[in-house]
Amino acid sequence: MPKDRSKEDFQFKILSIYTGAVLTNLIQIGYETGLFEEAAKGDFTVEELSTRLGLSKRYLQEWLNAMAAAEIFHYNSEAKTYSLPQNRASFLTGEKAKNLCPHSKMLNSFGKLLPKLIRCFKEGGGIPYSDFRPEFTDCMDDVWRRIFDELLNDGFIGAVEGLKNRLKKGINVLDIGCGTGHATNVLAKKYPNSLFKGYDIAKDAIEKAKIEAKEMNLSNSNFEVMDVSKLPSKPKFDLITAFDTIHDQAKPLDVLRNVKNALRNDGIFLMIEFKFSSDLKNNLNNPLSSLYYGISLMHCLPVSIAEGGPGLGAMWGIEKAKGMLLAAGFTNVKLLDSPRPQNCIFVCRK
Repeated sequence: MPKDRSKEDFQFKILSIYTGAVLTNLIQIGYETGLFEEAAKGDFTVEELSTRLGLSKRYLQEWLNAMAAAEIFHYNSEAKTYSLPQNRASFLTGEKAKNLCPHSKMLNSFGKLLPKLIRCFKEGGGIPYSDFRPEFTDCMDDVWRRIFDELLNDGFIGAVEGLKNRLKKGINVLDIGCGTGHATNVLAKKYPNSLFKGYDIAKDAIEKAKIEAKEMNLSNSNFEVMDVSKLPSKPKFDLITAFDTIHDQAKPLDVLRNVKNALRNDGIFLMIEFKFSSDLKNNLNNPLSSLYYGISLMHCLPVSIAEGGPGLGAMWGIEKAKGMLLAAGFTNVKLLDSPRPQNCIFVCRK
């Protein structure tokens, strides 16, 4: 049973939700103007920070006041200086995976499509993936780039015993739903004896993947626009990966069957998905549940449904995911923790 709340408590909860929505916009402003990076260098006045970044003093004043009121920044009322404590700055600055700023861009990007989502509530149907691009392509690249740089090899690949050694010796690897291809390119650079391929339905993402591969001087990675529901059974791959993509598919079961058929007999399929239950009651005490149900509603469901898909959503859950993998013909499905608390790794073999 839900906890009883007084009227005042519940009113404050709703206002806190609205506050969070506003602050999401302000975090994006801080991210894109370099405010967090500069603020992390030490105490400053409004005038000093305005001069250093060339930003409007009046707008900056209001932004800083909001940051201080939200207890993101510290304000010294006697010296009239602001500061961003280091233990907070680590979540708002730098190139590490724990920098949460890129998520603000992704969440704010959904706003422009809200009228179309409301229409879906009233009329059914979905929102084509093309309507989210190119902004969503860039947002997802920004969200995942640091994660792949820091955690991909040791955290995701390293979770599977012996996989690093196989990559060192040389195997054929495919990433489906590769987006801008950064995961593929990171691994291609790390394992020059292996051959890497990335497929995605988004042409703009594939073009960016190719550009990055060229900039990194990689000869062992290439990319193609591909609807993976039509993935052929040849060529065969030793490793196929899918990062946060199967739940968005219009034909997820077909995709998984195709993946199985495209694997060599000793091949491995790594499916990274969200670590939630298929049963709501098991998610109610997870502090991330409402966030990911919301993201699922605003993007994952309408993208799948627009193409006649089942609308699995990001929160389809471990139980449904494992059931679909077994239905696709995988006989050995193991669930592993990932380096991110909100994700898990399905290690699947024929």
